[in-house]
Amino acid sequence: MKLSICFLLFATSVLAQKPFGQNPQVGKYATIRGFNMYYESYGSGEPLLLIHGNSGSIADFTNQIPFFSQHYRVIIADNRSHGKSIDTKDSLSYEMMADDFAGLLDHLKIDSAQVIGWSDGGINGLLLASRHPKKVKKLAITGANLTPDAGVSVDPWVVENENHYVDSLSHLPASLENKRLIKLHHMMQVQPQIRPSVLAKIQCPTLVIGGDHDVIVPRHTLEIAELIPKSYLWILPNSGHSTPIYYKDIFNSIVLDFLKSPYRKIEKHAKFF
Repeated sequence: MKLSICFLLFATSVLAQKPFGQNPQVGKYATIRGFNMYYESYGSGEPLLLIHGNSGSIADFTNQIPFFSQHYRVIIADNRSHGKSIDTKDSLSYEMMADDFAGLLDHLKIDSAQVIGWSDGGINGLLLASRHPKKVKKLAITGANLTPDAGVSVDPWVVENENHYVDSLSHLPASLENKRLIKLHHMMQVQPQIRPSVLAKIQCPTLVIGGDHDVIVPRHTLEIAELIPKSYLWILPNSGHSTPIYYKDIFNSIVLDFLKSPYRKIEKHAKFF
């Protein structure tokens, strides 16, 4: 009992000392596929990989790390070309980033993990589960899309806004930071391009999440769930894209229940209950 209390106090102090993404006590670098990937790890037990979205960082999951580290060994990295994971190459794709996370798990000698992805992190999660199926035990994604098409998968205003933003960046003085931002946002203009057959390869249980007023069209979120063989669908009412922030408590609770509970196939008479 005393050991458990001491460990809890130590874990709490580590969580409290530095902001997530800026914690030298737990932060490390791994050489992954040609760049240095920065990651942090919290808690112990079964591994849980968190993947943030475009232009984000480890800090995006500030509301999730303390909660899930009570149940799992939480592993979270700055994606390629984000935060401290600097990559100056011109090319970038979701497939590259999905393979990066497979490489990170290999580096950590983790055969498979639970995975939570938000926005572009959800896209990376889908590709990780399809390209490296043995790496993902269960997958929860929120605000993911299969294409960048206006009105079909993404709110038309968002597409228009991205176009204006990239155009404005292209007129600014050249710098490494502007080059990085153009690379990230141009990727969102033309990617992803995920075919339905790719989702059919996902064999792990998957929870597909979205807001009813998400920048991702809700019917597209439904389409993603329908294409994955073992899926649940959860559309939050009165919600936009930032479900892990504005609905953090219910988000954490529902996702944890999904991760902890066996997948239930619902058919025939079970659909009445």
